[in-house]
Amino acid sequence: MFEHLEAAVDADFATTIRTLEELVGIPSVSAAEFDPAQVRSSADAAVGLLAAAGALDVRLLELDGVHPAVLAEAPGPQGAPTVLLYAHHDVQPPGPSDEWDTPPFELVEKDGRLYGRGSSDDKAGVAQHAATIRAFGGKPPVSIKVFLEGEEEIGSDHLPEFLDAYSSELAADVIVIADSANVELGTPSLTTSLRGLTDCTIEVRTLEGAVHSGGFGGVAPDALTVLARILATLHDEDGNVAVPGLHWGESALEQTEEQFRSECGVLDSVELTGSGSIAGRLWNKPAIAVLAIDAPPVAEAITQLVPVAVAKVSLRLAPGDDPARAANALVTHLETAPAWGAEVTVTQGALGDPFELEAVGPAYDAFREGLEHAYGVPTVEVGQGGSIPFVAAFQDRYPDAAILLTGVADPGCKAHGPNESVSIADFKSGILGQVIALQILGSSPRR
Repeated sequence: MFEHLEAAVDADFATTIRTLEELVGIPSVSAAEFDPAQVRSSADAAVGLLAAAGALDVRLLELDGVHPAVLAEAPGPQGAPTVLLYAHHDVQPPGPSDEWDTPPFELVEKDGRLYGRGSSDDKAGVAQHAATIRAFGGKPPVSIKVFLEGEEEIGSDHLPEFLDAYSSELAADVIVIADSANVELGTPSLTTSLRGLTDCTIEVRTLEGAVHSGGFGGVAPDALTVLARILATLHDEDGNVAVPGLHWGESALEQTEEQFRSECGVLDSVELTGSGSIAGRLWNKPAIAVLAIDAPPVAEAITQLVPVAVAKVSLRLAPGDDPARAANALVTHLETAPAWGAEVTVTQGALGDPFELEAVGPAYDAFREGLEHAYGVPTVEVGQGGSIPFVAAFQDRYPDAAILLTGVADPGCKAHGPNESVSIADFKSGILGQVIALQILGSSPRR
């Protein structure tokens, strides 16, 4: 039934790999300390690749002082649904080069995977959307819009402004966000929930300035010890989040401990934290992590009592929770009764809404069928422990659109870390699944 689409994707796959190779070769890190010209180069390259794929009216979307986005259109038959395909062309910093086995900004094939920064997150999505247009010869069965953001990795702070400035150009009946992941290699997945996010910094001060640890230690408390005591209250003895008032849920799916340990790299001697199913802990319960501490480094330590210490704390929120309320709960917890009366100042940071949906309707049915045909196994609905705050922005702006979260990443892809990669087999299957899904959507009765 879909043999012609399978043949088209297969014949075009070498071009798809070259597309990904070109994109990965551009160090389009959107973080402030990196060259913004590289992000613009990535956007320009995406414009050229989408135009070559057969898209029309391909152009940059600009806002003052913001990394550029890209918009392309491939009109379908009159009356066909409009599908917006989203991905982002910016990437995370590479991190220490000596932790990479291959050059981070060079696509390298090894053991059935393609390595390089952005190979899975999310230049694979950009290449996937270009391949989708090529598979239809530039004449898709639905009207396609491709929207490529340039600042997702720094929080998509300006996405609402893009949605304001280009609201009609980005409007669609179906929005496919190719920035999620499959639950495991070879299993196509539709993400139906995401955790939200808030964070804060906590500063602890105990002394006006540093003093001799021998002359005053044992009576005057140091700030690092107080900070450690406060941070230790964030979890109970089992590792569950101990901040009162946060929302908790549960998952119907399960993941084995062996699978999780393999994917995460938890040391054999280390116990897993929390209670309930692993999937539930990852997708439907809050999680707190201490991301960083400002204090004297060990190499520079001297015999003094540290007067001030600062930590950054990240809180992932279960679907259904409210970020502002959760942020207040976290601040209240951190500020409550610090040891020995130390001065504590907590500053709230980012807020990101959690997301959940009921995957019901023709768009979800089409993608379930398309992905199942491409992968050869049924499509599953999953949650994700990570946060994609901009999804809620799309949901708020286009409440009547069906929003689907897909992706070709997998738990072992090491997105954001050294040696990021994408499975070649899942990459190809993801493209074919999307192509078939759009064909099914285009064959549905006209609105």
